[in-house]
Amino acid sequence: MVSKTDDIPASVPNCNPVDLADEAGDGAQDSKETSKTRLKDSCGCGHSADTAMVNGDGAHERTEEAESKQDGNSETDGGEESNEQEVIVIQDTGFTVKIQAPGTEPFDLQVSPQEMVQEIHQVLMDREDTCHRTCFSLQLDGNVLDNFAELKSIEGLQEGSLLKVVEEPYTVREARIHVRHIRDLLKSLDPSDAYNGVDCNSLSFLSIFTDGDLGDSGKRKKKGNELEQIDCTPPEHILPGSKDRPLVPLQPHNKDWKPMQCLKVLTMSGWNPPPGNRKMHGDLMYLYMVTVEERHVSITASTRGFYLNQSTTYTFNPKPSNPSFLSHSLVELLSQISPAFKKNFTALQKRRVQRHPFERIATPFQVYSWTAPQVDHAMDCVRAEDAYTSRLGYEEHIPGQTRDWNEELQTTRELPRKNLPERLLRERAIFKVHSDFAAAATRGAMAVIDGNVMAINPGEETRMQMFIWNNIFFSLGFDVRDHYRELGGDAAAHAAPTNDLNGVRAYGAVDVEGLYTLGTVVVDYRGYRVTAQSIIPGILEREQEQSVIYGSIDFGKTVVSHSKYLELLEKTSRPLKVQSHNVLNEKNETVELCSSVECKGIIGNDGRHYILDLLRTFPPDLNFLPVDGEELPLESRRQGFPRQHRHRLACLRQELIEAFVEHRYLLFMKMAALQLMQQKANKDAKNDVPAITETAETPSESNADTTQTQTTASDSPSATEVSRDSTSQTENNSKPATNGHLEPTVTQNGECKSPLEDPKSREVVLNACKAVGSISNTSFDIRFNPDIFSPGVRFPDDSADDVQKQKQLLKDAAFFLVSCQIPSLVKDCLDHSALPMDGATLTESLHQRGINVRYLGTVLEFVDKTPAKAQLEHFYRIGIGELITRCAKHIFKTYLQGVELSALSAAVSHFLNCFLSSFPDSVAHLPPDELVSRRKSRKRRNRVPGGGDNTAWASLTPNELWKNIASEAKSYYHFTIECESVDQVVEKYGLQKTTLLREISVKTGIQILIKEYNFDSRHKPAFTEEDILNIFPVVKHVNPKASDAFHFFQSGQAKVQQGFLKEGCELINEALNLFNNVYGAMHVEICACLRLLARLNYIMGDHPEALSNQQKAVLMSERVLGIEHPNTIQEYMHLSLYCFANGQLSTALKLLYRARYLMLLVSGENHPEMALLDSNIGLVLHGVMEYDLSLRFLENALTINTKYHGSRSLKVALSHHLVARVYESKAEFRSALQHEKEGYTIYKNQMGEAHEKTRESSEYLKYLTQQAVALQRTMNEIYKNGSNASITPLKFTAPSMASVLEQLNIINGIIFIPLSQKDLENLKAEVQRRQQLQELGKSEEPTEDRPLELEDKIPID
Repeated sequence: MVSKTDDIPASVPNCNPVDLADEAGDGAQDSKETSKTRLKDSCGCGHSADTAMVNGDGAHERTEEAESKQDGNSETDGGEESNEQEVIVIQDTGFTVKIQAPGTEPFDLQVSPQEMVQEIHQVLMDREDTCHRTCFSLQLDGNVLDNFAELKSIEGLQEGSLLKVVEEPYTVREARIHVRHIRDLLKSLDPSDAYNGVDCNSLSFLSIFTDGDLGDSGKRKKKGNELEQIDCTPPEHILPGSKDRPLVPLQPHNKDWKPMQCLKVLTMSGWNPPPGNRKMHGDLMYLYMVTVEERHVSITASTRGFYLNQSTTYTFNPKPSNPSFLSHSLVELLSQISPAFKKNFTALQKRRVQRHPFERIATPFQVYSWTAPQVDHAMDCVRAEDAYTSRLGYEEHIPGQTRDWNEELQTTRELPRKNLPERLLRERAIFKVHSDFAAAATRGAMAVIDGNVMAINPGEETRMQMFIWNNIFFSLGFDVRDHYRELGGDAAAHAAPTNDLNGVRAYGAVDVEGLYTLGTVVVDYRGYRVTAQSIIPGILEREQEQSVIYGSIDFGKTVVSHSKYLELLEKTSRPLKVQSHNVLNEKNETVELCSSVECKGIIGNDGRHYILDLLRTFPPDLNFLPVDGEELPLESRRQGFPRQHRHRLACLRQELIEAFVEHRYLLFMKMAALQLMQQKANKDAKNDVPAITETAETPSESNADTTQTQTTASDSPSATEVSRDSTSQTENNSKPATNGHLEPTVTQNGECKSPLEDPKSREVVLNACKAVGSISNTSFDIRFNPDIFSPGVRFPDDSADDVQKQKQLLKDAAFFLVSCQIPSLVKDCLDHSALPMDGATLTESLHQRGINVRYLGTVLEFVDKTPAKAQLEHFYRIGIGELITRCAKHIFKTYLQGVELSALSAAVSHFLNCFLSSFPDSVAHLPPDELVSRRKSRKRRNRVPGGGDNTAWASLTPNELWKNIASEAKSYYHFTIECESVDQVVEKYGLQKTTLLREISVKTGIQILIKEYNFDSRHKPAFTEEDILNIFPVVKHVNPKASDAFHFFQSGQAKVQQGFLKEGCELINEALNLFNNVYGAMHVEICACLRLLARLNYIMGDHPEALSNQQKAVLMSERVLGIEHPNTIQEYMHLSLYCFANGQLSTALKLLYRARYLMLLVSGENHPEMALLDSNIGLVLHGVMEYDLSLRFLENALTINTKYHGSRSLKVALSHHLVARVYESKAEFRSALQHEKEGYTIYKNQMGEAHEKTRESSEYLKYLTQQAVALQRTMNEIYKNGSNASITPLKFTAPSMASVLEQLNIINGIIFIPLSQKDLENLKAEVQRRQQLQELGKSEEPTEDRPLELEDKIPID
């Protein structure tokens, strides 16, 4: 279950074919060499013919290779060789310098030549003994170092140089930075920023469960009697079968957060700014403080430092008091006047540096928490200042106040990208600017909706207003000037921004030089959708009609085109599968386009070519677009398609287009192969080499006979973008053997230049092309015309044929979604390769297969009709929950638009009561002031966008809300929910109210007070307005990718899957370095990287290293994805395994209990993943001899496994065995025998008598029988002879830790196989054989009984 961010396209594993291919073919090649070529491929996006395969993997990687022919950014092969060296450059050897700060001993600091001097500044501002300094310079032999110089460029700086920290005079800016920094140090343990969702802070609770760091502290010092002392009893609500789902444990109490008060008040003085005569004495600003001892002091910040002055609250006397305690740092000053400050500040800094860095580094994008405790609101001068100054971006660090976002976004795109260091620099800059832009856009959007920004067209009604703030343009998601009237009005205006964002994402990923898109962020806040965009230079001075030189501003009535745009867009047409086509303009002239008509091209005053309005980048979805006179296939019609949708902008996802083209490609290959075989058969048998089988499987024989095959098989790498995943059929493209035939075909846009030797094979290709709807007759090339079925677009008569073909292609794609993708999703859920745990992960697994969420109803109906419905119960339940909360979200959106700010918390709590509380007539509490001043507020009220009567919200009743939810489900998802209240829904579909609360809060940005809510009371509503703490924005933006790092990561994964653990480990470490280089320390992809690394460390026997990497992965997952995200739950489980292996039993248990609690909260007990979790808990409890508890968990796991995997599954056999072992330890042999027999039967039926599993089981049965007989003898002896019986002592053994660990490894899919060198060789050969088989699509052997479950051995999740 991968939890990546939402915009990693489905087909992520797109670079494996290259890797697997050269592995499979040249088995003889020794592995050292392969790892070399692998490296070559995966680092630069190898621009040579032998990677033709990954040609147009357009969706997600740069298509440099695809474009390299035309783009001029291709390198020579020499450049490719140098890539291997480039990798090493990054880890340039570091060296040590000595640093001497005033008042401290000199200390050593490890630095790297790439670092800037500024980074040393940062380190010093973070170190415990120097953290209170901000205004200083570093000097080497008396020369001041330039802050922005790289260390390698500084003369005389070498190993062992002494750098002196020299205090510099303050300026107003420096004084402000100093005060801000001191405030940050004082607040460093305070979680309120994380609760309030500011400054990219977020929560993490891991350290509570591991009692700080996971080093040796958690180890049990001495085995033996000590073991008993672990307290293993889980809290009641975690035990299997408990119905209680408390909310409070979600945020356990962190003792570190008890504030150690250093100061009571630190604020700007009312005497600011200093008058002229004091300015000339060097006064910069005045501060006012109250110490813990209640001493009120006034402080002057001057150029020389900070000192006490003689002002009081009401009299101004700026003269220094006596003594003035002049100090360069505020901390030094306060330490002299307040003993409590000195003591507490030192303790606070000690604690701050003890925390894991990952608990305090800022995340790249803000993560919001949907629950928070009641936090005291304390005085904070910096926060107050931030709110009221126009601090827009981060001006303190940037000259020139506001940032020119557009210029920054486009300049970073223009950075060079010829080699690895350049690409890293470029991607890092792009990522940084994007995350800053997203933060600024979010702030701006909130300011717009909260009414803090003046509109640029203030005269118009509120819905139509547009805003500019901090060089970002904001517009509301309403249908302004009936622009979308034909397409569905407001519903279309609401959908357009997200479609546009998907377009921006797609064009950004293709990354064509010279083509620019706008920075785009879509923010949903308080019921409004706001689009934030960077501003094209000069656009505001001109009328739109003059600026648009490509595309149409009126949906195709008038259309213009431009040769430069056609040339740029042509480069994107293959990766995005967009067909260039002709349309008619208002004068009936033919105009050529290479995008949809809405896509507008504007040349900015900066001379750049911008494209915007990309909402129809992908073709329309005919299942939700009824068109008169067009019929869908019968099967679709049977299922009720086409369906009426809210708007006419429904389009297919990029992932679907990719999957569809790939599907067609396989079809194409099969047809061509079949026809060629027939031709061959008809010919006399003079060629004995089979020309083509399913996948030209004779790559090594490059004899003349295979020429024609090669041209077909690889018919043109134009199409090879489809062969991303390992089933790809064009494996041979990556082999040098076929290069000869490929070279000619790579040239231009998929036209096969190499003459096909014989007209017959040309005819074969022609037939196959026609059959699959390729746009070219000589090669496979499928593209879509996005303008088909757009109202208002007219096509010239001569392309009628083409248009007809395109219509058919669209019908096929829509049918493919319903007939292939939905069943394949359900199949993946049945065999548990897709395991959604909550709404977000469900949506993600739909999206990965290109299924839009509007198909959710269809998917659920399909599940309902599946014979194996019982095994999909978890999927069905999560789907229903998602459907209901999405309907509630739609209703909530319009509900909120009618609420004025003063009534917001009352309205939200009322809505939640109607949605979740069993209280039948929840009455809204209107805030009293509103009732008093009805007359006065008339005028003000129209300011709310949308207007209308502002107390309408109060009349909503639970009954009415659930009726609306049911009708919304019917009209939007075409799904029938037959329930009139929340309790019926919970009863009928087995949902949990806490889960629904979490889903609706996360989707709408509500933050609620963390306490126990009584949903089921029929006497009072569950929520009051005091329980609603905040409402956050929900933000969608582009996630720029680190492409090189990603290639390394994938090559590493491929290596690992082939069993080359060490090479894999090296590649993944390299990927980690590159990820850190681009994203900084915190990112979801780094999290995945760390998890895999930990797993490899573990398999290779380095347990402490595994523990340290996995700890980072957990912290990062909590911080970047959220504390109860399904991914975090999985990370907790992995960590507990490594803790156990390191002998930290109590920690392992705590982590498992935490994971189980989160899992119960997020999806409930009834989920296949719960079986794994419970097996883990049961095993650890067995290990610490808590047998009764252990049985509760293991038997629960057995029940769940039986339910979801069927009673004959091997997982169930293993569960039986685990239960039997505990019974054996309890000396209840009869029960043990019973369970082991069940397991034995399953093994025998599935694996046969001879299989080692069956034999092991039968051995164990014999052993149990002997034990049982011995016990019975002893009992008989006692009965017969009474107390003087001679009793042979029975052997009751506590399970050894090793045996428990072995079982833990097995259930977690880690199998260690002691292998000799010879075995390794055989294994490699076996792996290669199997891959070839897979390529041929022949691996139909049942997965259960493979001798070596390599795939299971190291599941790469």
